Amino acid sequence: MKFLETVFLLILVAIIMAAGNTVGYKIDFMQSIEALSILVAISIVGYIISKIPLCNKLPVILWVSVVAATASSPIFPFHEQIVSITDKVSLLAVCTPVLAYAGLAIGKDLALFKNISWRIIPVSLAVLSGTFIFAAIIAQITLHWEGVI
Repeated sequence: MKFLETVFLLILVAIIMAAGNTVGYKIDFMQSIEALSILVAISIVGYIISKIPLCNKLPVILWVSVVAATASSPIFPFHEQIVSITDKVSLLAVCTPVLAYAGLAIGKDLALFKNISWRIIPVSLAVLSGTFIFAAIIAQITLHWEGVI
């Protein structure tokens, strides 16, 4: 995908997220746009880093995560402002368009999905169960260790 197409899609998804954040969580639309513009800028910086010849061996999501972690860490000069502004975005408002896109992507490859047949069901159940069980175990250990429970 070309750079301008990626930027356009990021902006389009940010507008959809801002609408979802406004309607679902009663956050002012302009505050949502401000927060999501920061998230889009972080995503664009991570995307640009992923195109550098030495860095293109690793996935884009890694670079976006590194940029986001750096921008919100105390070593970054404006981290308090970034965290306070982006804290207004609900995680569910972010997940809705991403899951919609994932559903469209699966629908596009429905013929390939049919070729997998019944074997996908036990694999999916094992992955989902394992993820849930280990997340619950980690949460239990962490909350017990912190003295919350």
